[in-house]
Amino acid sequence: MIKDYDGLAKTIVKLVGGKDNVKSVVHCATRLRFRLKDEKKASTNELKDTEGVVTVVQSGGQYQVVIGNEVADVYDHVIKVGGFPDGGTVDADDDSDEKTSVLDKFIDLISGIFAPALGCLAATGMIKGLATILLTTGLVTEKSGTYIVLYAIGDAFFYFLPIILGLSAAKKFGVDQFIGLSIGAALVYPTIVALNPTAATGKPLFTLFAGTALSSPIHITFLKIPVIMMNYTSSVIPIIVAMWIASKVEGYLKKVIPTFVKTFLVPFFTLIVVVPLTLLVVGPVTSWISDALAAGASGLYNMSPIITGILIGGLWQVLVIFGLHWGLVPLAMLNLQNLQYDPILVLTGAASFAQIGAVLAVIMKVKSKKIQGLGWSAFLSGIFGITEPAIYGITLPRKKVFAMSCIGGGIGGAILGLFGTKAYMVGGLGVFLLPSYIGPNGINMEFYGAIISWIVAFAVTLGLALVFGFNKEDLKAENAVTETDNNEPELATAMVGSTATATPAPEVVEKADVTPETIVSPIKGSVVSLSEVKDEVFSSEALGKGIAILPDEGKVYSPVDGKVSVVFPTKHAIGLNSNDGAELLIHIGMDTVQLEGKGFTSHVEQDQEVKKGQLLMEFDVDGITSQGYDVTTPVVVTNSKDYNGVTVENNGQVNVGDNLIDLK
Repeated sequence: MIKDYDGLAKTIVKLVGGKDNVKSVVHCATRLRFRLKDEKKASTNELKDTEGVVTVVQSGGQYQVVIGNEVADVYDHVIKVGGFPDGGTVDADDDSDEKTSVLDKFIDLISGIFAPALGCLAATGMIKGLATILLTTGLVTEKSGTYIVLYAIGDAFFYFLPIILGLSAAKKFGVDQFIGLSIGAALVYPTIVALNPTAATGKPLFTLFAGTALSSPIHITFLKIPVIMMNYTSSVIPIIVAMWIASKVEGYLKKVIPTFVKTFLVPFFTLIVVVPLTLLVVGPVTSWISDALAAGASGLYNMSPIITGILIGGLWQVLVIFGLHWGLVPLAMLNLQNLQYDPILVLTGAASFAQIGAVLAVIMKVKSKKIQGLGWSAFLSGIFGITEPAIYGITLPRKKVFAMSCIGGGIGGAILGLFGTKAYMVGGLGVFLLPSYIGPNGINMEFYGAIISWIVAFAVTLGLALVFGFNKEDLKAENAVTETDNNEPELATAMVGSTATATPAPEVVEKADVTPETIVSPIKGSVVSLSEVKDEVFSSEALGKGIAILPDEGKVYSPVDGKVSVVFPTKHAIGLNSNDGAELLIHIGMDTVQLEGKGFTSHVEQDQEVKKGQLLMEFDVDGITSQGYDVTTPVVVTNSKDYNGVTVENNGQVNVGDNLIDLK
């Protein structure tokens, strides 16, 4: 649990490059989604290492800071600390030189528009689901006041979706928010709704495109131009395109209309241009495109629901990692609008339960109290559909386990396709999805198929992860560091002893005589004071005195003549005993034990005699840092209490073999 939202918000704003580097920020269920002017100004590794931040993902044209379940509270403080407008758009007209792909721009656009409304969208869907459950179970009737009120609360958001999206799209495009609301409201104005093809009565004036798939009865004209009426309630694409056009029109008008009349003339001309243009051109064209997209998705599903389920269910968690899952949200909306149900996004429903099955496997296999604590928290979040803590904190670092969760999600998706499960409304996440599976025919096999898919996805992933998710050597190494989480100082002292087993640290016996000795640098890089190391065990000198080095290259050489006391199983640390009596610990990076040896290559073994300058270890600096780990490497004299003095010899740049620590 985050204790200081304000402090965390200040840190985040600072580490993303300061408020002047922020173009916009919104949040979804677990992430702060920044658009930065220059992502290079952000201190990504430091931000990943910040308490309260799960990880950082740079994808889809966004700089995504993953927080977890408390993201909404952190967002509120970020907005306050940064002085950003609610809704996050700081500079809508800033078209900086960043080169983003069409996909990146699309994902950024969709997430920026839908993310602010996600919570209320899920909540109203759950309320609508509750009303459906009450009706299905016979507890209320359609004419019951309780049902009418609950259904109105749940359905109003989706019915008036153009107004909601008009507001959020206005924020995204930098348009006056009241203009956005007005354009959205015009599309669902009762008189306009009454003229759509499914509701219009009376003989049409004439029919456009008669005899084609685009045949359109015309009931009204605007300035003698025929208006092709569509049903814009619950629609998505028309209002988004309309707001993009509005941003261009409004921007132009602000430049040419005198300041003293801008207040009313800019919205006047914007509305009088954009609304008719939307009804005449934008609405019909985008509606036809929407119909085509929905038909294409339905065609894929109808061709093979099972294969579609395998693909979408199996890839869902991968899409979540990169924030690309937003691309399926508009498709689901289109299906609900055109078909009154969605058969596509629903195929992802089992993926959350596959993920928590993978988490449970880790909890059962890994003995670390820290991992188990994180695991149970992620497990509970996953039940309610929030899987980022599980992915980033538990399963993704163990790639085989994550792969098993993808397989489980694919099998669950296949079962959903097999049973023909559909979503009849936008619902919540995780277990809160169940009410959305209740259709006009009530609770049937589609509904039960969803429950079966969840159970199977969970069980299959758990079984596969337990059997295939852990390499014996990797698991042995991970469990060997259990005490790292529970008692770091004791383990580290044991690491430089005769074995790699986590045993209590022996009591230090002072030597009557010590041999003065100079320890040379084992690594080329920049010297960092031990007090600045981002690990209290090292910075407090609980393990002994010494220094740290920020490596320029991934090679560790012996700083003494002596013997290797231990090469840790995960190869992230090595212990040495010098011939003159110094006991040394070289710990490559912070928390790198979680890499399970990936990126590390050892050139020596325990009890091996070594010479000063001999290559001991190689490590992939770029590969380790790209995964968010700090490679600052402490060099600690663990028996420093045996010496009268421990003096650091160099405080700048060091090469291998330069004098580093003087022992007297």
